[in-house]
Amino acid sequence: MLERFHVPREIEVRVDPGVMRATVEDLFAALGMPREHAVQSADVLLYADIRGIDSHGVSNMLRYYVDAIRDGSINLDPHWRITHDSPAACTIDSDGAHGGVIGPEAMRIAIERARQYGIGSVAVYNGGHYGAAAYTAAMALDEDMIGVSMTAGGVSVTPTFGAEPLVGLNPIAVAVPTREEAPFIFDGSMSSVAGNKVRLVQRLGRDTLPGWIAGEDGAPIMEEQPIPEPFLMLPLGGTREIGSHKGYGLAVMVEVLTSLLSGGAGGPDRRVRQAHHLLAYRVDAFTDLDQFKDDMDAYLRRLRGAKTAPGEERVYYAGLPEHEEEAIRRERGIPYHPEVIEWFRGILAELGIGDHLPAL
Repeated sequence: MLERFHVPREIEVRVDPGVMRATVEDLFAALGMPREHAVQSADVLLYADIRGIDSHGVSNMLRYYVDAIRDGSINLDPHWRITHDSPAACTIDSDGAHGGVIGPEAMRIAIERARQYGIGSVAVYNGGHYGAAAYTAAMALDEDMIGVSMTAGGVSVTPTFGAEPLVGLNPIAVAVPTREEAPFIFDGSMSSVAGNKVRLVQRLGRDTLPGWIAGEDGAPIMEEQPIPEPFLMLPLGGTREIGSHKGYGLAVMVEVLTSLLSGGAGGPDRRVRQAHHLLAYRVDAFTDLDQFKDDMDAYLRRLRGAKTAPGEERVYYAGLPEHEEEAIRRERGIPYHPEVIEWFRGILAELGIGDHLPAL
């Protein structure tokens, strides 16, 4: 299934990560974003691209952010504030800040509180899309903490047995520190597939897989076919028979811990735009840190060394494929679709920014 999201090798354009990072920083700055915020926002996008999370990199998200800046949906001069405060937890009104700026800031606050109290929990409202949830979760790793990040994604998922979009995509990410193994980093939406991946598949001219989406009437599409318009996203699991009620329940849980807990109602009734929730757990507040890391390494080695099913070459754990892809992309460059490079060419020329991207 993963190959379905990759740009075909015969047309891919490889770009050095440093070149793309500088390009995105300059683009954000040219649109009026303070340079510090531009650097932070670019870092979120390049994290996704370097680790192979193409659905949340520049190919999809940057265009959305550019449009949101231009129509005023993103406040480039936010004055965020803490509205509710207690020693280990707080709620932030982000004042319309770009999610790629306020999400990392909120996680820094969660980490600082975890240093003091063993756990830090920060709810954020009145913001926007904050990129790959794995980015903010993984910020805790350098502090020997477990990071959890969740966000109220777009309301495009139908409840199990339903035929209207009432539930958010609502991804959850969890990052766990290790000693020698690649860190465990899980990041997944509570929909059957990330909404951005459906658009990515459309760009590549490929079909939906069974159980990804439903037609306008709510009936799950259970065969490969071109993606219809309009369509509904299905909860994780696809159908009740294979567990969609679990994805549906988890998606509602994220809605509660983000939108409702920050005071902004849920689903299509959200009052305060997009909401997030960031948590940091200081491992040594719960157990011995060295023993924990050794145990994580041992467990992850058991997982990746598991006996394989017929026809399968190896077993992975969350974060391992991305870790391996990162090494490849740092050496060979990030693969982009030519259409993405053409889009960059157009907007760079429009904004008068130097174009250092490779020729097609």
